[in-house]
Amino acid sequence: MKKNSQTVIKEYLMIVIGTGLIAFAVASIYDPSGFVTGGFSGLAIIVKQLTEDIVPGGVSLAVTNFVLNIPVFLIAIRLKGWRYIVKTVFGTVILSIWLAILPVIPIAEGDFLLTALYGGVVMGIGIGLVFLSQATTGGTDLIAAIIQHFWRHYSIADIMQVIDAFIVLAGAYLFGIQMALYAVISIYLVSKVSDGIIEGLKFSKAAFIITKKPDELSRILMEDLSRGVTGLSATGMYSGEKKNMLFCVVSRKEIVRLKELALSLDPDAFVIVTDVREVLGEGFIES
Repeated sequence: MKKNSQTVIKEYLMIVIGTGLIAFAVASIYDPSGFVTGGFSGLAIIVKQLTEDIVPGGVSLAVTNFVLNIPVFLIAIRLKGWRYIVKTVFGTVILSIWLAILPVIPIAEGDFLLTALYGGVVMGIGIGLVFLSQATTGGTDLIAAIIQHFWRHYSIADIMQVIDAFIVLAGAYLFGIQMALYAVISIYLVSKVSDGIIEGLKFSKAAFIITKKPDELSRILMEDLSRGVTGLSATGMYSGEKKNMLFCVVSRKEIVRLKELALSLDPDAFVIVTDVREVLGEGFIES
């Protein structure tokens, strides 16, 4: 389905904001403390350190990030087509611009724990916003997708972990094992925070309800919560009794009310609640 212009603008705005946060984390938090957390941003920090004796201040993070991505883009375009990476190209260009223009404010230099915590949170939010817009910032994400194109029995996530592990090991050799151990904390935070950003905006609850009053309860749920209810045929394997099991998806705030309604109508009702990562459709996120 074709997206409207407002949705497209929103997605590109999220890429701009997200890459800005990523650039701030790399330039002002990770780089001053010598943290290498994987990805092309980690490689850029390594290159900057290795070239300090050749170029005053070392090769800039922006230049390294952009140059490293050029051959990756060319290969990806050849294998998957331009439309596959158009947002990723935009994200990479904007990230490089942010890295070039943002002033460096070393807010946690010298405190490795604060660097790991603040860097993980800020970068996690940035990556989450970029991923929400269905884009990436190139780098190891795109390399993993290219490798997976040939070796389909490996997942992109597995390939990325291997590539980033080598980058972190290179950082450990250059900056020391202590830095690498703190970097692992930051990597974990980046993963959790970005997952929270992606899933938190689309997070719901699903309830399976076995009750002796399926008709009355479904009517109450539809009227009180304005949510659809689906009846599923079920059989009690011990008793052999035929039953109707109700299935209903609600928001996080509504799940408490759903349980109250179910148990007030039928105190013997059996209610199973589970997390739902993403729901598309009426009353939830528009597809």
